[in-house]
Amino acid sequence: MSALIDPFGRKIDYLRISVTDRCDFRCTYCMDEDVTFMPRDHILSLEEIVHVAKTFIAMGTKRIRITGGEPLVRKNILWALEQIANTDGLEELTITTNGSQLYKMAQSLLNAGVSRINISLDTLKAERFYTLTRRDKFQQVIDGIEAASKLPFKRLKINSVMLKNHNDDELFDLAKFALDRKMDISFIEEMPLGVITNHNRAATYLSSDNVIEALSQQYTLTPSSTTTSGPTRYYQVADYEHKIGVISPHSHNFCDTCNRVRLTAEGRLLLCLGNEHSKDLKTVLRNSAYCSTAFGSKNHDSTELKSAIIDALALKPEKHHFNLDEAPQILRFMSATGG
Repeated sequence: MSALIDPFGRKIDYLRISVTDRCDFRCTYCMDEDVTFMPRDHILSLEEIVHVAKTFIAMGTKRIRITGGEPLVRKNILWALEQIANTDGLEELTITTNGSQLYKMAQSLLNAGVSRINISLDTLKAERFYTLTRRDKFQQVIDGIEAASKLPFKRLKINSVMLKNHNDDELFDLAKFALDRKMDISFIEEMPLGVITNHNRAATYLSSDNVIEALSQQYTLTPSSTTTSGPTRYYQVADYEHKIGVISPHSHNFCDTCNRVRLTAEGRLLLCLGNEHSKDLKTVLRNSAYCSTAFGSKNHDSTELKSAIIDALALKPEKHHFNLDEAPQILRFMSATGG
């Protein structure tokens, strides 16, 4: 039995780890152009990240997702991925990426033990890609997706944040792009995290129900019983092996089945994406005597860290509350939290 049970009886067996707040894109819904990144000594070392991951696995965590910022810009990230992937008890190591590094790293990720990759892609138009990401790397991302699709990963998925009057005219094209490459796709309602200046979130909000209604004009969609460790609701697509999904933090709150917590790049254990409830694990790691021991040692004493993790679960709220008509209550950007 997992020791990780929250106050509402939910079993926490899924950990998302942000390995960096840095990114080579500046997506308009994620951060401002002039975002200030954290000083490097504020960020957990890869050894500290691996140690936390191994401790969670020892406590019953079955799935870990590596996120950023953009995780593949973190130096020596492949070493950390291999260390985590080869830990007894872990069933699945996955990664979320913007795809910019996949053209040169896809094979290495597979070799390191990554079984699934989620790739963020919000448009198939190069000009619009530049507008949304503020970076001219569209073809680089497409090349990366093509490279990954040729390798035997357990699963590949496109993640698309849909914004009304920005990219919602590409719903069908994005779905076809993924399905034709034997990939799933999830369409995501924008998360109201961080203060942005590029657009009004209430004006660009597009509900998952609208997405499914629009796609149903092109595809025959049937609600699927398929579930993953995340919040996606899937639909089977007639004549296709793979699925279309939606992630609906606004229109279909999924908190009652939440099985996850997040480790931020600076070492805070975040209990809910839509709340500020968190526990500082970095201080526990760096102030404890066991910090001088080689991380990952089988004889390593993680008693204090385990205790801090269990104590943190008492902070996990029942649900999040988002209101697009109000100023953002959560001032941290998605890049500091991890997707």
